[in-house]
Amino acid sequence: MLQAIRFWMSLEGVSFITAALIHFGLLIQGYEHEKASIAESVIAVVLVIGLAWTWMMPRSIRRIGLATQMFALLATLVGIFTIAVGVGPRTAPDIAYHIGIVAILAYGLIVSARA
Repeated sequence: MLQAIRFWMSLEGVSFITAALIHFGLLIQGYEHEKASIAESVIAVVLVIGLAWTWMMPRSIRRIGLATQMFALLATLVGIFTIAVGVGPRTAPDIAYHIGIVAILAYGLIVSARA
């Protein structure tokens, strides 16, 4: 079960890295958004650092998983709020990504809580 926490954190980290690269305009053109790219980068860094900590502090994997994924979920909910009020990017891929990543983060939190 502890490896599952690492798996979900890895998946989430890669997802946020990819989203940031898209919003920086490095993977796909036309979806650039500076504030979104910065926010996604911060979330990705937190997840990647948390993942590294799971190897440095193996007795704390559960707590690290809960803390980092909760941060990512709360930050993503802020992103959804910015979309709703018209500040964040409002494209169909952005909305779909946020819905999908919330589900993934929620499941990752469930996995961490049950570990």
